[in-house]
Parts: sequence; C-alpha cells; structure tokens
Amino acid sequence: MENVLQVQNLAKSFGGVKAVDNISFDLEKRQLLAMIGPNGAGKSTCFNLINGQLQPDSGSIVIMGRKMNGLKPRQVWKLGVGRTFQITATFSSMTVLENVQVALLSHHKQTQSILKKVQKLYVDEAMDLLKVVGIADQHDRACGVLAYGDLKRVELAVALASMPRLLLMDEPTAGMGPAERSQLMSLTKDIVQTREIGVLFTEHDMDVVFTHADRIIVLNRGQLVAEGTPEQVRANAEVQKTYLGIKEARRLEQIH
Repeated sequence: MENVLQVQNLAKSFGGVKAVDNISFDLEKRQLLAMIGPNGAGKSTCFNLINGQLQPDSGSIVIMGRKMNGLKPRQVWKLGVGRTFQITATFSSMTVLENVQVALLSHHKQTQSILKKVQKLYVDEAMDLLKVVGIADQHDRACGVLAYGDLKRVELAVALASMPRLLLMDEPTAGMGPAERSQLMSLTKDIVQTREIGVLFTEHDMDVVFTHADRIIVLNRGQLVAEGTPEQVRANAEVQKTYLGIKEARRLEQIH
C-alpha cells in the first residue's frame, strides 16, 4: 500500500522542553490514523510540524514522496494537504455554497476579485462536494445560522476542495453529540476509501477513536509509546498505565 505520509525521527523543542521527541510513523492511503495521548503529549506540535506551521529541529516529513521540511503552510496545502480545525473556520456571513466556492477559487488560483467571482464560478463543483458531505440541501443558508454539526460538514467540504491526498483533522468531533460524531466519522471513512486519501486525526473521544480508526499511535511527553490496531493499542500495558486506565480499556473492548 502506498504511503501518503512518512515521519522519521521528528523532533521539536521549546527551550528545555522536548515537545516532540524522535517520533517516527507512516500513514497509508485509504487509512484513518488516530493520534491520541494526554494533554501535553505533543499532538498539536506534531500536527503543526506536518502542516508547516512549525519547523522541526531534526527529522524529516515526507508527503507523497516529497520532503516537506522548510515549506510554509500554504506551500504544504498546495501540494495536497487539507486540514480541519477543532474550532470550525468558516465565513459566517457567506452561504454554505459560497464558502466552498471560495475554497475552489483558491485551489484554482483565482483569488483576484474573489467577491465578484464567487457567485458565478465552480457552482457545480461546490455542489458536488456538498453532496459528498451530505449538506447540499442547505447550500443557500448562511454558515452563521447552521448547527455546529453541519458546520463541521461544511469545513470538511472546504478541506476537500483542494483535492487533498492527506487530510489532517484536529478534534473533528469536538462539540458534537454522540450521533453526530458517529455520522461524521463514518462519512470520513467513506471519503477516505472513495477518494483514496489518508487521514491523520486527533481526538479525545475514545469511542470515536476505537470505533473508526484503522490504526492508532499514542504519544506521551513527546514520545511515541505505542502504535498498532485498536485491539493492539487497547491491550498495551503502557497505554493503560499512562492514558486509558484498565477500566477504560476493558470498556472499549466492548464497543469495537
């Protein structure tokens, strides 16, 4: 299977604190890889290194065969990396359709006079993406009046507008109810398969992680302490000791 992401010996320190300490992992296309760990484990730093918001002290990040060290976030995005955020980032006064059209204009490098063009260009393409994420029926509503779960779907459509090969999702189900969480992650899994992309996501809801992830990596104090299938990670003694706890591990065994 083809790797869309390869991280090798990645390290980043802030002063004397090793936020990311010699981490290595990879991600294949058609795969959902969850990155979990306690607060301060290094998840956000690792995400920001991959996205280009931070530069590593050492190690390498290879995306679709290209080394990404030194590239800025926009350069990383142009090479096929999408991202969603814990707090949704949409234009609240614009319609659902317009938000996706803006993303398509940016992808096609037509950002000049964007307000004049947005109502006319890429309407069909934007509607197709809204159909993919299941929100086409709300295309003419302003994002500012949408329910939070629907905003998450709009943000996913925006991320898909750049035709990513790798999608980074930071707490994709934060602020959502249990049913919405399951629906969004099932949708994401379908998209991963049909579009042949890889998804790296962080998540605090362990039911989401152990139900939907194909593989899991666990960080603690900047180090990778475990990786494998949900079954392997759940049974890992180090993970039980530093993060899940024995009772939670046993509970998760019942849901997967």
